[in-house]
Amino acid sequence: MKETLTDANFPRTADLRVYHLGLRPGEVANRIVTVGSPSRARTVAGHFDASPKPFELASERGFLTITGRYQGTPISVVSIGMGHPNVDFFVREVRESLSGDMLIIRLGSCGGLIDVPVGSVVVPKQSIAVERNLDFNFFEPEGSAEEPYRFSKPAMADEELYNQVYKSLLAAKPAPTDSDKTVVVNECSNASADSFYSSQGRQTSFPDQNENLIERLQATVPDLATFEMETFWIFHLAACWSARARKQNQTTSPRVPLATSPVSVDLTKTGSIQSVSSPLAGRDTVIRAASAQMIFAARNSRDFITPEQVLVLEEWTAKGVLDALVAMNIPQNREHPAENSVWVL
Repeated sequence: MKETLTDANFPRTADLRVYHLGLRPGEVANRIVTVGSPSRARTVAGHFDASPKPFELASERGFLTITGRYQGTPISVVSIGMGHPNVDFFVREVRESLSGDMLIIRLGSCGGLIDVPVGSVVVPKQSIAVERNLDFNFFEPEGSAEEPYRFSKPAMADEELYNQVYKSLLAAKPAPTDSDKTVVVNECSNASADSFYSSQGRQTSFPDQNENLIERLQATVPDLATFEMETFWIFHLAACWSARARKQNQTTSPRVPLATSPVSVDLTKTGSIQSVSSPLAGRDTVIRAASAQMIFAARNSRDFITPEQVLVLEEWTAKGVLDALVAMNIPQNREHPAENSVWVL
């Protein structure tokens, strides 16, 4: 992004392009699939309708957004890479670029902690954060009063979206065969870690003091099924935004505005964009989130998925999460306007 940026608190350009994702209003839809890799984003977008031609934007910071329609419904897929910080960029910058509600499904890979084959899919009802305790003395741990890893309280998936994702994945899954015993699992928990190695109990040459991490987690978290790095922060930020909206609706005190409030788009014939303060833009909107996690690695058996299995798995799970988003209702007055958007017909 080479254009002049305004406001160091929330940098974006004069035409409202956000700093890291590079998006502006009308380029991202209310229903969103988020993935880790560009190749998976293109697999999801491969299911989009031919018309309108899908819009694609790759930002200088490595984020890829593809927006189009699926079965006539506007949908975006956003590739964000890995980890909590990239989730934060994604949720906050899309929220500031979009009028109305946001529905987010995370379609990502994970490590499995339950006895199911690799290639199975988990739809967690809740997620906890696992974070390395930087106050712990990792190189002289003896006698330390602190634990080397901290566990958060759970953040919950949106109940309706969670149930719809599970239902749609069951419908999209190919019929089982003698060589394919994979399953779709729900009613379980996820642990979302701040690293791939230490905070997920993997052993390397570093003194991570994580030999008993998985056992401690399993004793603490009911029905723990998966490890990955993003779901907790999506659930957490969705809950924070939606709780904020509920609280504002219950009070008559004036709202302290963001430096750049969530947009209500006014597109003139010349294509200029203005940020307009409106109740729909920020006060009443909700973010609803769920997650579909593909087990690539079985932590107990150490099995790992094959490239051929990945191709098949990503195809049908992409269809499943897209079907789930289409099945979810967003009132028309809570959707971003189609006029002058990239998904206008």
